Amino acid sequence: MKIILTHEVTGLGAAGDVVDVKDGYARNYLVPRGFAIRWTKGGEKDVAQIRRARKIHEIATIEQANEIKVKLEAVKVRLAVRSGDAGRLFGSVTPADIASAIKSAGGPDVDKRRVELGSPIKTLGGHQVSVRLHPEVAAKLGIEVVAA
Repeated sequence: MKIILTHEVTGLGAAGDVVDVKDGYARNYLVPRGFAIRWTKGGEKDVAQIRRARKIHEIATIEQANEIKVKLEAVKVRLAVRSGDAGRLFGSVTPADIASAIKSAGGPDVDKRRVELGSPIKTLGGHQVSVRLHPEVAAKLGIEVVAA
């Protein structure tokens, strides 16, 4: 099935790209979550609009991405969340929580869709997350999850 991506999908493409994927992947995952729309001839007009919006928000050069990477890796991020006695969280830490914690710690503004978690964060302590700034540049960020 031919689709138009509306958001960046890791391993598939960036917003505005027209890609071919399996029918079930598009129908059951990408389209319902708003990551893509079905390709039509009329949808080609939307591609230009999506690409213009992407150019405004994206980091243009690798040098600029490396500058932001240095700033991100210098920030100490502490995230206070509710937890039980054994150190397990009530719920989990989301990419949106991490993006807002980076901003409140004095770091650069990061889009929550660029924060990649290896596995769900459900315990207190130190954790590593990756922030994809550019297709070729990713910042490794250490966050400390503490009890609220």
